Amino acid sequence: MPNQTQPLFRDPAAPLTDRARDLLDRLTPDERLSLLHQHQPAIERLGLAPFHTGAEALHGVAWLGRATVLPQPVGLGATWDTDLLRRLGDLVATELRAKHAADPAVSLNVWAPVVNPLRHPAWGRGEEGYSEEPRLVSQLATAYCAGLRGDHPTVWKTVPALKHFLGYGNETDRSATSSNLSERTLYEYELPAYRGPVEAGVAGAVMPSYNLVNGVPAHTSGDLLAELRSWAPGSVAVVSDAGAPTFLVTVQRAFAGHAQAHAAAVRAGLDSFTDNDTDPSVTLGRLREALAAGLLTQEDVDTAALRLLELRLRTGELDGDADPYAGIGPDAIDLPEHRVLAREAAAKSVVLLRNDGTLPLGAPGRIAVVGPLADRVLTDWYSGTPPYAVPLARAVAERYPDAVVDVVDGADRVALRATSSGRYVTVTAAGEVSVSAPDAGPGTHLDVTDWGDGLLTLRSVASDRLLTGAGWILRADAERVGGWVVQESFRRHHHADGTWSLLHVGSGRWVRVQLGSGLLVAEATRLADAERFAWRTVVSGHAEVARVAAAADVVLVAVGNDPHLGGRETEDRTSLALPEQMAETWRVAREACPAAVLVVTSSYPYVLGPGVLGPSVLDGPAGDDGAGAGALVWAAHGGQEAGNGLVDVLSGDAEPFGRLAQTWPATEAQAGDLFDYDVARQGVTYRHLAGEPAYWFGHGLSYTTVAYEGLRLERAAGGVGEAGPERDGGTTAVVTVRNTGERPVDELVAVHGLSPDLPVPAARRQLLGHARVRLAPGAAAEVEVPLDLGALAVRHDGAMVLQPGTYTVASGPSAGDLRVRAELAVS
Repeated sequence: MPNQTQPLFRDPAAPLTDRARDLLDRLTPDERLSLLHQHQPAIERLGLAPFHTGAEALHGVAWLGRATVLPQPVGLGATWDTDLLRRLGDLVATELRAKHAADPAVSLNVWAPVVNPLRHPAWGRGEEGYSEEPRLVSQLATAYCAGLRGDHPTVWKTVPALKHFLGYGNETDRSATSSNLSERTLYEYELPAYRGPVEAGVAGAVMPSYNLVNGVPAHTSGDLLAELRSWAPGSVAVVSDAGAPTFLVTVQRAFAGHAQAHAAAVRAGLDSFTDNDTDPSVTLGRLREALAAGLLTQEDVDTAALRLLELRLRTGELDGDADPYAGIGPDAIDLPEHRVLAREAAAKSVVLLRNDGTLPLGAPGRIAVVGPLADRVLTDWYSGTPPYAVPLARAVAERYPDAVVDVVDGADRVALRATSSGRYVTVTAAGEVSVSAPDAGPGTHLDVTDWGDGLLTLRSVASDRLLTGAGWILRADAERVGGWVVQESFRRHHHADGTWSLLHVGSGRWVRVQLGSGLLVAEATRLADAERFAWRTVVSGHAEVARVAAAADVVLVAVGNDPHLGGRETEDRTSLALPEQMAETWRVAREACPAAVLVVTSSYPYVLGPGVLGPSVLDGPAGDDGAGAGALVWAAHGGQEAGNGLVDVLSGDAEPFGRLAQTWPATEAQAGDLFDYDVARQGVTYRHLAGEPAYWFGHGLSYTTVAYEGLRLERAAGGVGEAGPERDGGTTAVVTVRNTGERPVDELVAVHGLSPDLPVPAARRQLLGHARVRLAPGAAAEVEVPLDLGALAVRHDGAMVLQPGTYTVASGPSAGDLRVRAELAVS
């Protein structure tokens, strides 16, 4: 019962809403208003500490120093494993609590997960999402949020905020473009991704997206925010994306002034303004102007402030010793069990796309590991600082201690001679770069990696660091590509006389040699003023790949993207193709060593193309294209345990577990238009695809063979015809599967619905449910898969309708390979 000896707002036994209302009633109007900015001031007379919304924890705690780094969400999506996602969420919440224990200024409001469906593989932020299927997104997001939230009935371990509501899937002009959603696209594709975690009561906040939706800024789309809140068992705070409130006027020009824009946002349901960094004065000034003009009322402010107080109270901030998580100390980072779980996640996210018998590896005596990702672990913008990182080559060497492991990154080693002086670009061990050497000695050697689309990085052999233009004067002291604006990438311009000039991409300036000092500087605004370099290839990267591959029993070709280049936040991909330099690395290695494995580590699907994809719809019958043979595995960037996770699968120590949660298109055109959000009209995503992709949604091989022998439906009393479209109340598919091979398997049994011709056309195929089963060699099982028949409903006349007809329920190894079927009559 409530404690009468202390203020109600400090009583952990009192209902949340009563505590928040009591606290609000004690605040002055100015204090209430001050809560509406991201950075809330202390209110010392009530014992309230400063507070701010937002901690990044997409796949581990980010931007707060050392923390466990997990696989990217697009890789976690490939696990289809809600139990794993829940455990990972709990790990992340523990480490964020540890950061908070060390520094109480660290927020327990987590800006994660991203629940935008992966509609198009060119979206720059595809690495942050889980799947193209919104209901699978919803399931995985609900699980991750449940781990972040914790299981205490009143105190939340952390308070997750879902991102980004709504219709967000392009970076190009993201704050200016409108995502035009038909009613069907909105209700059948976009909203279902958010509904699960909100209904489950494990998401305490939501962040609107930068874009407009049907011409209205998402941050002022009150009807959409109200609909989302209508699903929730409690309050849901709405926090803006960074700078978005100001963009309502400056970019979107939706309002004449900032006071009008801020008032409209609050009336639409926005509670917290993430704007002007840590300075709340601008936001509060605009809100005061809106109040004075009658555009806002005190009741509007109180409504927003109350939701933010509820968010804070959920964290146990005012519960003292009654906070069940208060015992988590600063040392709860990188715990032994966190390392084990990170490795499990890295292994489970690996997808075996093709196998010619090369995998599992067995016991090779000599292994070549080649390619730009052979010996490096790369992290993305939303990664923390890993306590350690295990690259592929190191993991191979540790797993096979008796084997010879040769490592070559495939980069061309070059020396650059400035034609203006005849001297070579030289790098000292400390990273100073100048044009000073008379000959191409070791201090002049640079390893050039081509990441596709003309983007290059240059790594000094002398300093083992990347050339960077972050300080105007070029240095070779960057450990990795990184930063909001990347400073380590260059493009080269080929002159007619065979010389090259370098453009520093981050500044948009050409590289020239400074007179007198001989230093390289990124400052020329005209190509005519850029230095012209003669490039001498000291060592051919492909020749080195061929050399070590020819001597090996097996070659692992590690290619993919750098998460800060060629697709990331603010930057969509310009091409879906695997960069040609990497494709050629594969061809060279495969020609030199028939036992070859293409290990793709990337933030997104690639269009692999003939000669890389292998026997497929592009290559014709098996055997037509020898360069396309070999095995192929894909993993997202796997965090600190990336190499161990890959090698666990490559070696066969772990059975392949991952299955694609996003279709890999066969061609660029098959993916559709990045700016067209109507997936049905375009015929894109696995739901509507008419042609054959490279790899279907749900595809992923094992090291054995699984036979699908039958499917039957079992229905609860009442039948489907009497059930509502959102939940049918109890239809289960029972799928019989048998392991017909010699190794165990973790089979993903996914069940899809195929719609007949209907008055309102429905998707070609639709995921209805999935389950995992572990099968020993020779074992069979009847796998029960509860079905969500609401997924078959369409939006019609303002409601979700499950149309009468005879549907087909089917299962098989992927959405495009459905081997067993049963009819489902809906009356």
